[in-house]
Amino acid sequence: MKNTQLPADRSEVNGRSRREQAVARSLDSARLRAEVRVQRFLDAAVELFNSNSGKEFTVQEVVERSGQSLRSFYQYFGGKHDLLLALFEESVQSTAGHLQTCVDREEDPTERLRCFVVEYYRMCQPPLEGEGTSNARVPFMAEFAQQLLTTHPKEAARVFTPVVSLFEELLHEAAAAGAIRTGLREGPIVGFVLEAIMFHSFSSTIGGPSVRPRDGSSAEYLWDLIVNGIGTGAAA
Repeated sequence: MKNTQLPADRSEVNGRSRREQAVARSLDSARLRAEVRVQRFLDAAVELFNSNSGKEFTVQEVVERSGQSLRSFYQYFGGKHDLLLALFEESVQSTAGHLQTCVDREEDPTERLRCFVVEYYRMCQPPLEGEGTSNARVPFMAEFAQQLLTTHPKEAARVFTPVVSLFEELLHEAAAAGAIRTGLREGPIVGFVLEAIMFHSFSSTIGGPSVRPRDGSSAEYLWDLIVNGIGTGAAA
């Protein structure tokens, strides 16, 4: 009679036993369900914010819009602030990824720096009244960013790390290439520039209507100010 026992190495795949594989499949399935549920809550929050023109909404409204239960909401979030923070983190990571793609199209260190400033300015601009946007989260994120920077600066600093790190990297590249002054204290410079981009791009009143031209010239003016300043060097 032939031996029908499987060889020892057939009982494992990639070093995992059949039991471990079964557990892993179960965990993968549970993780997928959790990701779907969380995403439905996040999407519901954005829809409510945009449909209410930026007005406050409640957790109950998010739950009802998502079609899920309140119990399910509190399985994933400690409250409304946790929900908003999760959404903001996701948005910042997406923004950093988009900016990385844009700067990678350029080889010159100065142009890479300019690309970051101009594109980030464009991304921070809220749409004008009646103007559509390809990203429904843009007005929502701009509003929450201002709130977070004011009320929870430490959390904001942590969330903005992907964008800050990218800009720091570009500054180092430009300094190494002799394109900008050496000896700059990168920490404060990064903060000053990013705050200038975010504040100016979102402002719709200071400076009058000319502050919001839609041809991209404001971003270019800001870039010129950042890279050249307003002095001639004689006053240094």
